[in-house]
Amino acid sequence: MKFSDLGLSPKILQAIEELGYETPTPIQENAIPPILEGRDLVGSAQTGTGKTAAFALPALHRLGEHGGCRALALAPTRELAIQIEENFIKYGKFLDLRMALLYGGVKYGKQLEQLSNEPDVVVATPGRLLDHLSQGNVSLKNIEILILDEVDRMLDMGFIEDVTKIIQKTPRSRQTLLFSATIPDSVRRLSSWALNNPAEAKIDIKISAADTVSHALYPVPAIQKFDLLIALLEKVNFDNLIIFFQTRRGTDKISHWLTEHGQTVRVLHSDLKQRDRMSALEEFKQGKVKILCATDVASRGLDITNVTHVINYDVPQHSEDYVHRIGRTGRARTEGEAFTLCKPEELSLVDSIEKLLGNPLPRKIVEDFPYRSEPSTLTQTVPVVSRKRNRGFGGQLTFGGRRKR
Repeated sequence: MKFSDLGLSPKILQAIEELGYETPTPIQENAIPPILEGRDLVGSAQTGTGKTAAFALPALHRLGEHGGCRALALAPTRELAIQIEENFIKYGKFLDLRMALLYGGVKYGKQLEQLSNEPDVVVATPGRLLDHLSQGNVSLKNIEILILDEVDRMLDMGFIEDVTKIIQKTPRSRQTLLFSATIPDSVRRLSSWALNNPAEAKIDIKISAADTVSHALYPVPAIQKFDLLIALLEKVNFDNLIIFFQTRRGTDKISHWLTEHGQTVRVLHSDLKQRDRMSALEEFKQGKVKILCATDVASRGLDITNVTHVINYDVPQHSEDYVHRIGRTGRARTEGEAFTLCKPEELSLVDSIEKLLGNPLPRKIVEDFPYRSEPSTLTQTVPVVSRKRNRGFGGQLTFGGRRKR
């Protein structure tokens, strides 16, 4: 199948052709036809499968020409919102449509200017959109297409109440498109409340690591974790490397230490000002710096290519986050390596990751590294209480009835 077989308008096909796209990905092939028919849709696909185009292309087709605020796309993070807007602009290059991008961490001036221009498509993070709604800067009464992207992550980040408020401010007659890398019970409950008899497009639903990524687990005493990281950086021949941390404070601290050891790094986490986040991401993408230190804000949704190595300085608290993190490397059938530094207290988390992967992570040591304890003794599991993931829906949370047309 080619894009020309999907029924998209000539102007959209012209933009696609200029971008060099010929064949739709499976999620695009399965999602675009029912969206063009006007049906609600639940789409499930992992990052890097082309799901942004799966909703942006048919949404642009249905909008056609300028007519005011008729489409809203919600995203959990600023970076993903920026990326979605960039794709809408590229695919709608030859259409007379206007865009507005709303996210927090920046002043309101440019956003107010975009909203005063009667945008056809609003791309937003939940918090900043609610701010604009409370100030009367934007109205959702004419929304025809509502897009909820990375919904599982949106709920994990505690946005369920914000998302629910926003949905309630849109017309019941809207078309709703829900996209999520995974479909846990919380997402199913939101879908059953917010969508009407949706079509489904499920691609690669099972979370799995790419077979082009090789894994290695490096047990190490907690006090020597940073020293082992330095030893690895000296031995590994990497082009672009992302080091993942569990907390913003840890990201800042270790990044500072790496700088003191002669490494040039950039930092990406949610406490930074938006211009600093964008600058760090662009410098890393362009190859100006080879090391990006980040929290899980960089693990999903962002279009980062050519990452040869990923290092988990902290073992992720939730096994699926491991797959999302290492998914930054080994993309487009290229080879990548994923290293995880693990203190004994984190081995129970490793057990969960191995169950998800269906294979053990190979244990490795760094030759000539002065371990304070024998590496073999570091693989004896120490009980640890994992943080309970907030899926967004508690047993006490209910909705005011299912939406009807």
